[in-house]
Amino acid sequence: MSTESRVRASADGSAGSVSASLLEVGGISVEVVRKDIKHLHLGVYPPEGRVRVAAPLRLDDEAVRLAVISRLAWIRRKRDGFLKQERQSRREFVSGESHYFEGRRYRLDVIESSGPTGIRLRGNAWMEMRVRSATGRDAREAMLYAWYRAGLRERFPAWAAKWEPRIGVRVAEWRVRRMKTRWGTCNPAARRIWLNSELAKKPLSCIEYVVVHEMVHLVEPSHNERFREIMDRAMPDWPQRADELNRAHLPDEEWR
Repeated sequence: MSTESRVRASADGSAGSVSASLLEVGGISVEVVRKDIKHLHLGVYPPEGRVRVAAPLRLDDEAVRLAVISRLAWIRRKRDGFLKQERQSRREFVSGESHYFEGRRYRLDVIESSGPTGIRLRGNAWMEMRVRSATGRDAREAMLYAWYRAGLRERFPAWAAKWEPRIGVRVAEWRVRRMKTRWGTCNPAARRIWLNSELAKKPLSCIEYVVVHEMVHLVEPSHNERFREIMDRAMPDWPQRADELNRAHLPDEEWR
């Protein structure tokens, strides 16, 4: 998912294979992917504001260029916002570091123990991590992300009970994995939804937005008018939640 704008094409798209190219518009490199779609979709992606256009097959480069020029001020605002967005430095998983869970900031307290290992929240300020004395940085990171995944999975039944009736779809399978390019994805044919384990750090309102976004894609795979209408009915404040998600801290990893 990205910050996205849609420009209506002048006519229906025609059938054909998908093609990709690059355009230079106002000093900005724009990736253009042509598909069998009716409308032109323009997206600006973190971390550095990569610009991508999905265009109907019938539109030539000049038509795409004009569409991008019409949104150039908006593109530059979004790119500037991404460049100014605060990013976490690389985490070393040592005591005193800041880590996030469900939108709240916690101080990590690493305790070496010969007993049970694991992670728990201690009040509203501390994230306690109990590890063996020889546990290195990478193993501590793996422990935290396993805990994040477990936290997201625990919420699956409640999300399904709340949103499946509203959207009119049933999710056959929920999964969590760490992804570098998107907050969530889905397979409409298999009715399967994947969530990025990074979401565990975000406010619950933002996580729920991603859940609903992917559930709606099981009904409507494209970001077209029908998709937006379903989102508006199910979650009227989804644009505000999307903005909040995009303003949240980015991880130290490179997001493309």
